[in-house]
Amino acid sequence: MSHNGPSLTGLRRVLAEDATFARVQAAASRPFTARGEDYQISAPAGLRAALLAEMADGLAAGSASDGGAPDGGAPVVLAVTATGREAEDLAAALGAFLPAGSVAEFPSWETLPHERLSPRSDTVGRRLSVLRRLAHPEAAGGGALRVVVAPVRAVVQPIVAGLGELVPVTLSVGQEVPFGEVVKNLAAAAYARVDMVTRRGEFAVRGGMLDVFPPTEDHPIRVEFFGDEVEQMRWFAVA
Repeated sequence: MSHNGPSLTGLRRVLAEDATFARVQAAASRPFTARGEDYQISAPAGLRAALLAEMADGLAAGSASDGGAPDGGAPVVLAVTATGREAEDLAAALGAFLPAGSVAEFPSWETLPHERLSPRSDTVGRRLSVLRRLAHPEAAGGGALRVVVAPVRAVVQPIVAGLGELVPVTLSVGQEVPFGEVVKNLAAAAYARVDMVTRRGEFAVRGGMLDVFPPTEDHPIRVEFFGDEVEQMRWFAVA
């Protein structure tokens, strides 16, 4: 999830005049092999977003000379918070210091391991979206991630290997794709087929129209086909 808001990059320039604050980016820009495993910083909560932005910029600056992250990808900061609410607030605050789309929140499951309940579809969608962007930053419409914010509960919960390799169902106006294949792919992606879309994670087939409610969107989308060509796409309101 991206958070757009007023830019506070000017505040970072002012803070950078402080030698102690400036050392954060300098330490993060060191080559990977030269960084210590433990780097402790004590600061008020209101300064956390600015400090994380400094770390992210430092890692990006040092990535070129270091040859990138150990796995060959771009460096990403993982910020762990105590609660989901803190993760939401921190991700929103980071949006004022870093480019739009470069920050994402990785939510935790709302359910306990042995509860006979399924997690909310929007939570599933948001988690898969972050994992996909981490695994394939070049394919992400929002660009590469710089910071992922997650509550500690999300970090300790097991994650099935390979989830980032799941290919999302994407459609665009003018695209030619067999209508039946789209329906099959939606079902394979765990969308529930219903008579009328009312909740996230559902889709409905109405003649040559396809109503889809993506888990990460606020409104469902109506896709109109002309044969196997996507003729029109538009948002619509749930009754």
